[in-house]
Amino acid sequence: MNEFFALMKSELAVTAIIFLLLFIKISKGMKNELMLSLIQLLLLINLALGFFFNKEGNLFGDMFHTNSLIAFQKNILNLGVYLISLLFTDWFRKSKYLAEFFMLMLSALLGMFLMISSGNLLIFYLSLELASIPVAAMANFDLDKKRSSEGAMKMIFSSAFSSGILLFGISLIYGTTGTISFSEISHQLDLESKIQILAFIFLVAAFAFKLSVVPFHLWAADVYEGAPIAATAFLSVISKGAIAFIFITALYKVFQPLQEVWYDMLVILAIATMVIGNLFALRQQNIKRFLAFSSIAQVGFILVGTSSNDNSGITSVVYFLLIYVFSNLAAFGVAAVISENAGKENIDDYKGLYKTNPFLGWMLALALFSLAGIPPTAGFFGKFFLLTAGGSKGSYLFITIAAVNLIVSLYYYLRVIRAMFMDKNDTPIKKIQINSSAMLGLIICGVAIVLTGLMSWIYDYINALM
Repeated sequence: MNEFFALMKSELAVTAIIFLLLFIKISKGMKNELMLSLIQLLLLINLALGFFFNKEGNLFGDMFHTNSLIAFQKNILNLGVYLISLLFTDWFRKSKYLAEFFMLMLSALLGMFLMISSGNLLIFYLSLELASIPVAAMANFDLDKKRSSEGAMKMIFSSAFSSGILLFGISLIYGTTGTISFSEISHQLDLESKIQILAFIFLVAAFAFKLSVVPFHLWAADVYEGAPIAATAFLSVISKGAIAFIFITALYKVFQPLQEVWYDMLVILAIATMVIGNLFALRQQNIKRFLAFSSIAQVGFILVGTSSNDNSGITSVVYFLLIYVFSNLAAFGVAAVISENAGKENIDDYKGLYKTNPFLGWMLALALFSLAGIPPTAGFFGKFFLLTAGGSKGSYLFITIAAVNLIVSLYYYLRVIRAMFMDKNDTPIKKIQINSSAMLGLIICGVAIVLTGLMSWIYDYINALM
């Protein structure tokens, strides 16, 4: 029994928070201010708990497993959720359904934890659905906006479609191997089996939908724009990070015998994702759509690191996603403060932002510098390690294309920075009074963007978890 609690402490802690919020909601309830403070405290305790009492082991006949690396991946997601609770305080305080939103968010987080620890295809599928369905409800939380309902509907349809593809792939894998266990599937795979390769293609397509990899990305921009910005940030950072964690584990541990097939697939998907993501980001005016296509391009770089097929690939991806949490949430946090207080979401509205709101201007600039991979921000080191890992295969054309896309991305990130610091605006955004929680969240992200890259021991620590 003690082993059960030790191995599943992350899942049990999140479940306990969900039930506590449910009990508070069905009783007399609580004012939003007090409720939000309680939630932030609980999430902080949950984050701290993730650093202690971590054990390696299996449960339920190897259906659930955990180790130090998996615990660290889960805590990256815990960190992201805690920062979301801080950064989007203005929106949370106005929401009529604060407890319900966090119950949905934590239910999705619970699904992600189970997905990362899953040991067979059935648990993986059920966990993926638990991680997806609540997010669709979160996307529809701006009930008075048609775009929110439209975005949620598109997400439901795309999720249903990808789930169907995934189930078909799982059925083919089971039919040809006779097992759904991850540890046994790898021994039954055969590179000469066309039907197994077809099944693998279906599984990769389902992952690509969840990661918004080109050409499976068409739902992302509309959902990001229509959803409340807190839900958009969760979808862009936490959901995408969890899928990336399980995707690289599945490729390296389960589908290793098909490495010749999936390497070629990753190269094609990575190039298409980087190019299309960058080209569409160039022409965006809405800040949320801009960050949507920016996120799509970032996934392309994650696929570059994933293609290495060695420990450097896992280390570089986990390290980059840690940096990505701080960088992307900082950008969304600034956008949320401006949207909630000034009602502005277009990039043109950001002209002259530095003169009236220097703190917000610098924080957004720092986040965009990191996303662009400009030194000495952490994003530079993150992308450097991804490209180094991807280059271990000796495909210099592939790495050259990735480097060119890195340069292209500089243009649209610097376009926003130029608007804030150099362009004139006759009606600039007025001085915004930032609440203390959002200020704390932005400061944490800003400090982490600078220090995470300079503290090389973090990369070494992740590498030592292998």
